[in-house]
This record gives sequence, structure tokens and C-alpha cells, in this order.
Amino acid sequence: MATALSCVDSNSHRFSSVTGPAIRKLSLSEFRNYKRLKLELSREPIVLTGENGAGKTNLIEAVSFLAPGRGIRKARLSEIDMVLEKNQEQVSGVIERGLASWAVSVDLESKNDRLVIGTGRDEKAAVVGSDKRIVRINGHQVKSHSILSNYLSISWLTPQMDRLFLDGPSQRRRFLDRLVFAFDPKHSSRVNSYTHALRERNSLIRSGSTDDAWYLALETKIAEMGVAVVAARRELVFRLIPSARRSFGPFPGAVLKISGDLECWLNTSSALEVEDRYKKALRLARKSRRREPLLIPGPHRSDLVVFHSINNMPANQCSTGEQKALLIAIMVSHANLRKIEFGEAPVMLLDEITAHLDSQRRDALFNVLGSLGSQIWMTGTDVSLFKSLEPRAQFFRISDGAIC
Repeated sequence: MATALSCVDSNSHRFSSVTGPAIRKLSLSEFRNYKRLKLELSREPIVLTGENGAGKTNLIEAVSFLAPGRGIRKARLSEIDMVLEKNQEQVSGVIERGLASWAVSVDLESKNDRLVIGTGRDEKAAVVGSDKRIVRINGHQVKSHSILSNYLSISWLTPQMDRLFLDGPSQRRRFLDRLVFAFDPKHSSRVNSYTHALRERNSLIRSGSTDDAWYLALETKIAEMGVAVVAARRELVFRLIPSARRSFGPFPGAVLKISGDLECWLNTSSALEVEDRYKKALRLARKSRRREPLLIPGPHRSDLVVFHSINNMPANQCSTGEQKALLIAIMVSHANLRKIEFGEAPVMLLDEITAHLDSQRRDALFNVLGSLGSQIWMTGTDVSLFKSLEPRAQFFRISDGAIC
């Protein structure tokens, strides 16, 4: 596939001034179905259109790797390497020396600075069976991709998230944790520490161990991390409630609640008191041989509960279009809250965002996105659904991993 270059329409009109970081150049190498790609971008909204399988989602997935974690698909790094259709061999190529077989590089423009961020899979680690991601800032390799949160925040909506209110609570917990992470980068490590300690305790119980000192150490950590995780989730939900419940145009507001034992305990007790109560509950469960995690309280049993603000209908009983509207309302409220508290809204990646939205809701959505002052990426198969954006957005038509 040939290198794809794009030109920006000088006559395009802007949304409100972008106050947050904006990607001005994007380069991909050996990423999914992209052999090479180079895009020159303005700060305007970016609309990617094309047939299913053309590579629209692959492109915004590449952008999502500018955030810590595994991107919008949560894929293994080795799965992202470009595959040649004829012989299914993975090909190798880099943008920067030392980066992995797939690589993403961007020129990022912020208020007072412009820098180059590169990331990709580490080929040297892959040789020994490890799946490691490298991140470089202005050519200098950093220790962890968690540092990316120092430079920009990224939020996304994908079609898979349309089932958020229908799937089990674990999906909503992960969704909520991602929202918390945008305000508190250490939240992810606390969730991981809690999960690891809980699993270790369960393994110890199954082994028949009677080492009370080891149990006490693990249960202390579980209580400390568990209460911290629940408190962070609870605090963010409370901060989102006022704006999320307000309707905008044809979009209903989303009434948010968070359920769980620890959440209830925190309503009437301090965090330290809840930690002590939690440790007692863990010890009692162990002594009574209740081994399964679902039988004990904790953040692994929390749930985000959402209602339609106008008819008070639970989100899981709303229509597909209403569920999409509620999800959008939450994400817009989250972006606005970040703008208020940090002075800038996140870069937003919206995959198939117009699906299930009528023309009235589409136009209302475009208007509210335009007010955020952040760089917006949108994808869709039907370019006509974005017609009202034509004077003020960049349009790219994608076909088979290239810009037409």
C-alpha cells in the first residue's frame, strides 16, 4: 500500500477554539492494515469515512495508543502488527529506531509546546516472548507508558460500548474506572493492586493455608486499596451527577448512581472506619469458608446504575437510540468536567458515533462537541450523516488502509 498523504482544506471553518492538545501530524507504520500512513492535520474536527473494514477504526485505535493502556480494542500488542493477506506473515517496520514492528508517531501541539510522541511494540522483547510497548517523548525513551497521561487525555466511544447497559456490571466498572483514570492517573494501579491481592488471598484459601499473618497482610492491602478504589469511583460519580442529568437539545440527561456495600458504608462512615469494617468482613468470610469473591463485599461487586432523566427508565430498559444518547450524555459531561477542572477537554475518539442517532440528535451532538474546545475524531460509513460539518471539519475517505 502506498504512503497516504492528506491536504487540509484552507476554507474549513473551526469549532470553538481548541484549548487542549491537538495532533498536527500522524504517522503509522505496519499498523493493522496500514503499511505506511502520514496525515497532516489542523485543529479542526476530523471525520473518517469508508466501507466496513477499510481501516477507520484502526486509525483511531492508533491514536488511542497515545494514552496509557492497550487502546480501544484492548488487543495484545502482537495482534496489531500488519498481516499480509496472501501468506499471513507479519511484516516488520519502524518509524523510530528501536521501536516495535508496529509504530505510531505524532506531532502534538499544546498551548505552550509542541512535541513528538512515538510508541510501538518492542521487537527485542518480542524475540524472547514478551509483549512490551515502548514510548518515546521527543526521541527519549521513557520508563512507562503511564507518563502519557501527563501530556494529553483521550476519551473514546466505540460500537462495543453500545451494550454497556445490557452487559454485566464488570463492563460498567471498567468503563467507570476509565473515566476516573482521566482525573486520577494512579487509579489504575490501585485497581490492579486490589485485584492482585484479592486473587492471591483466594489462592491462599484454596491451598488450605492457615498462615494468619499472611492473610492479615493481604486483607489489609485489599481493604486499603478497595476503599481507595470505591472512594475514587464514588467521588467522580458525585461530581458528574449535576451536569450529566441535564438534557441538551434532544439528548436526555443521565441520572447516575453507584451501588455496592462499600459505597453504602462510605455514606455514613469515614474511609478508615470502612477499611476496618471491610477487614472484619474479609476475616469473617474466610473463617466461615466463603471462598468466592462474589460472596464478599468490595469494588469487584460495585455497579454503575443509570436512569433516563425524563422518564426515569433504567438504561437497560431504554431503546437502543436512548441508550446511545445516555452514553453520549455521560461522555460529554465527563469531557466538560475535565475542561472545568484542568482547563482542557480530552481528545475524543468517536467510532461510528452517528449510528442510532436521528438528524436532530446528530446536529445537537455536533454542536455540543464543538463547544468542548478539544480535537474530535469521528468515523462512519455514510459521509452524508456528517454533511452539516462540511464547512468546519476535515474529511478523509479511507479505503483498504489508505486515504483516497
